[in-house]
Amino acid sequence: MRYFCLAVFLLLAAPLASRAQTALHGSVVIDSLYSKHLENDMGENPTRALSVYLPPGYEQGAQRYPVIYFLHGFLGDHTLWPSMVEVLDYAIETHRIRPFILVVSDQRTTYDGSFYSNSGLYGNWEDFTAYDLVDYMDTHYRTLPDVGSRGITGHSMGGYGALKLAMHHPDIFGSVYALSPGALTIVREYGPNSDTYSELAKIETVEALQKTYFPKVIVAFAKSWSPNPNNPPFYCDIPFERENDQWAARPEVLAKWYANMPLHMIDANLENLQKLRAIKMDWGRNAGERFTQQCEMFSQRLENAGITHFAEAYIGTHVSGIYTKDGRVPNAMLPFFDAYLDFDPR
Repeated sequence: MRYFCLAVFLLLAAPLASRAQTALHGSVVIDSLYSKHLENDMGENPTRALSVYLPPGYEQGAQRYPVIYFLHGFLGDHTLWPSMVEVLDYAIETHRIRPFILVVSDQRTTYDGSFYSNSGLYGNWEDFTAYDLVDYMDTHYRTLPDVGSRGITGHSMGGYGALKLAMHHPDIFGSVYALSPGALTIVREYGPNSDTYSELAKIETVEALQKTYFPKVIVAFAKSWSPNPNNPPFYCDIPFERENDQWAARPEVLAKWYANMPLHMIDANLENLQKLRAIKMDWGRNAGERFTQQCEMFSQRLENAGITHFAEAYIGTHVSGIYTKDGRVPNAMLPFFDAYLDFDPR
């Protein structure tokens, strides 16, 4: 009897071991897309690279899948690192989410980030993302081409972009998850009481600007939200100027910035926010006061406006514990989309 039980155990264990050793993996397609919305006279390339994650079994079947649009952060691009692909596979394998497609478009510009905004002068990056990229995915891949099967997410600048695009296009993206979003309002290093604007005032060349961080971010904001072809060397307007040894606001420029910062976009987009199936944002509580303050302010403003949403401060920094197997992507963001995306064709 003992030998019989052992034989049965070995017979049962063999297929399990075989399945464990042959776990299915997704694939990544490197693609590109030319966009008329991105045509410009300022040297930005209107042909953008894409990385498309296709779930295990995509090549062998005819199934259609929901799409998660992932927006990268400042200084980032479309690259899907092997560790990120491993995390996506892991989330499917462990049933944190059903099989899905994920796409990342390259929106790194000559000023290091489009902020997913329509600048006109440097290209209309929001329109590229909401219209051109979505249409391309729906016509070139086996997607479920419906608002309920499209989610939008991203980290940092990408989290900002995800919120902004969801607020403007609830007829395209049904749900949004912002990972540690930035640029929600003017606080800390973004504001005139910091050293950022004094540092920027001393910079006269693009080469010198590239050696900084916060001044470069401010110029990227300005190129995205208040471009000016008649204002060299950076061809944009800054919302604060020096007067009588202190920084004073330029109301006409500041209004353009507020029109593009999600905290100040809520009132004008209340109906759109109410149309979204689900909204979630998170941030590392050790990310620094710039991120924690603006995220808390945005969540509180949503709450005051009666917008149902999820908001979570987790133990971590702005960059820790996100793209790992124990991080936010497989354990928070992807399960969120598993709950709120439609995975079956109507």
